[in-house]
Amino acid sequence: MPYFGSMAYYTQSQRQIVQKPPVGSILVNLTFAHNPEKMTKKDMAEKESVTPENDKGIDINTDENVGGTTHLNEPFTEESELEKLRAEIAEVKDKLLRKTAEFDNFRKRNAKERLELIVTAGREVITDLLEVLDDCDRAQKQFENSNDVKELKEGVTLIFNKLRNKLQARGLKPMETINTEFNPDMHEAITEIPAPDDTLKGKVIDEVEKGYYLNDKIIRFAKVVVGK
Repeated sequence: MPYFGSMAYYTQSQRQIVQKPPVGSILVNLTFAHNPEKMTKKDMAEKESVTPENDKGIDINTDENVGGTTHLNEPFTEESELEKLRAEIAEVKDKLLRKTAEFDNFRKRNAKERLELIVTAGREVITDLLEVLDDCDRAQKQFENSNDVKELKEGVTLIFNKLRNKLQARGLKPMETINTEFNPDMHEAITEIPAPDDTLKGKVIDEVEKGYYLNDKIIRFAKVVVGK
């Protein structure tokens, strides 16, 4: 027969000691069974009181996955950001140095090409004029071996026309000045003479040296005689 006065009792069938639950736990279980809503609110309040946000004691931790506003590894995050900024600055400096070097190479190459252009600027024109020079050499031989003035004159005329055509193909154009108004921006007055009639006063009567354009830009002013 069991004995209920102590914390343990024997059973006749199993002949073993069975521990008796404490009286306090029995009362708690009875209270929770009688009013479960009240105990649930209390349990929730206890859980809220130990959350990381409310408990300042666990705010600092070493695991970034654990709740808390302050972590011991935050300084390492700041250091990584600093290293990232340093890497970006180094990259920008490297790009700047490369661009500076490229521009310096471009400047040197451009100066070299400009110098070569100045030195060899007239090479193509001189090459074209070599044909005219060859014609002049042949004409000179004809002067020495022929007495036909008409034939020599025609040959010289052909050479002159060929020379003019070569130069005009390069953009050279003669300036027309005779019977035009004197223009100091285009003409250079050598002297003044009385005009044959009133219509030629202030105009170019004679031309001592022809002026020329190269691609519509004056390369030589015309030397003229002006009527007064």
